[in-house]
Amino acid sequence: MSAPDSREVILEARALTREFDGVKALDAFSFKLHRGEVLGLLGANGAGKTTAMNCLLGLTLPSSGGLYAFGLELQKHRIEILRRANFSSAYTSLPGNLLVWQNLLVFARIYGVREPRKRIDELLEMMEISHLRKRVTGQLSAGESTRVNLCKAFLNKPELLMLDEPTASLDPDIADKVRKVVRRVQRDSNCAILYTSHNMKDIEEVCDRVIFLHKGKIVMEGTPMEIVERSEGASLEDVFIKIARDGEIVDAAAAKLAKEESV
Repeated sequence: MSAPDSREVILEARALTREFDGVKALDAFSFKLHRGEVLGLLGANGAGKTTAMNCLLGLTLPSSGGLYAFGLELQKHRIEILRRANFSSAYTSLPGNLLVWQNLLVFARIYGVREPRKRIDELLEMMEISHLRKRVTGQLSAGESTRVNLCKAFLNKPELLMLDEPTASLDPDIADKVRKVVRRVQRDSNCAILYTSHNMKDIEEVCDRVIFLHKGKIVMEGTPMEIVERSEGASLEDVFIKIARDGEIVDAAAAKLAKEESV
């Protein structure tokens, strides 16, 4: 068993439950995200990832349970917390009638970014999209929009970063560059990142630890390597497919320990 993580807890869910018409999208969901950690939140469509993200952003109220960031209760200190956080999703769009630089400038001012134009230029260059600076945001391709959204997410140098499918709609070359950028940002700022993806290459390269959700419940948790070893799968993708199809996975290590104890 690995030693407890002594780093500061940046984000925590305690028995988080969210019901919709009597159906639990999240069922007593608990986790801790530490400073300097990248935590992957995995599961098939309908597993509860989006509901979890919406609760963490304060967009959806939980039916029960608690959410805390930087040691503060989310609902009571939402504005204070969000100033120190940021978010990007492949499935949300920035205002389509503004130019890319105008959109980023609006968000930079919302977050009180110092020298906003300089920061915007740095991020556009880092994401290799400086040429999109004066493009109308609504006319961008899906992949271009994803990279602009990531620039927005990095603007305020957040301590807590939530990334929802950050490589969706990207070709393999750009996806690889995005993974490297995310890791570089994490190393340079020591921020905590909650990361969702259906791309297991993303998870293996970016995440320190992962949580598998199925029907709102955690069914497996650990480092990518630990999960593959414990489930006796050939790869993390094998584990994902097994959980998506069957809703459960045999924890080989736990089963072996239980067998030994019963003898």
